Amino acid sequence: MGMQAGAATYPPLNTLKPITEAVWIVDGPTIRFGPPGLRMPFPTRMTIVRLGDGGLFVHSPTHLTKDLRAELQALGPVRFIVAPNRIHYWWVPSWRIAYPEAEIWLAPRIREQAGEHIAFPTREIAGESGYPWDPEIRTLPIEGSFMTEVEFFHITSRTLVLTDFIENFEPRKLNWWRRIVARLGGVLAPHGAMPRDMRLTFSRQRPALKRAVETMIGWAPERVIIAHGRWFERDGQAILQRSFNWLLDRP
Repeated sequence: MGMQAGAATYPPLNTLKPITEAVWIVDGPTIRFGPPGLRMPFPTRMTIVRLGDGGLFVHSPTHLTKDLRAELQALGPVRFIVAPNRIHYWWVPSWRIAYPEAEIWLAPRIREQAGEHIAFPTREIAGESGYPWDPEIRTLPIEGSFMTEVEFFHITSRTLVLTDFIENFEPRKLNWWRRIVARLGGVLAPHGAMPRDMRLTFSRQRPALKRAVETMIGWAPERVIIAHGRWFERDGQAILQRSFNWLLDRP
């Protein structure tokens, strides 16, 4: 997997950026993902929630640098490291080394995907409750044919944290042919959505996917943080309704 800074990223990289009193993001380096010849530069993004006891919930960890570790140390102890789907796990081993006391929670099928890359004890996210963070963060696994993505909602700040279920690539950060690819894929900002190829992997689970999206809309999020592209700072409910109109407007 290639890793680099570049036009697609959101500098400054590898540093805490406050979103609310208890939520931060870290914009990481670009990875290249996709079929040969059509690989897209995917900017990466991690979300960190500080829980009521001061411990940190780390969602979709990105590249861990020395300076970032120092920032985190000032913020609080890392308690939970969460890999939310079978594509977002690459940096988990380095975080495990840095924070051996933290609990590592993986979405289903990550171990199958990662092989020896994750050859250490972890816990699997299965179901909507039964987690140490339940009083403060809601958990929603959504199962498709290719992967299960686990969504999280920080109740106090009304922050919804998605991973790949919405992608929102800004045209100014792409060259001309990648803009075409993003538009065809349904992920070109400002109208980002679930990638069209991913939608196909939920064809058999469409009713369950629709129920899950309706659940997230019912949470009334103020903001929606995503892993790739520009995230949404306000009007979270409207963003979900627009991004999933292909699903909600049909039986």
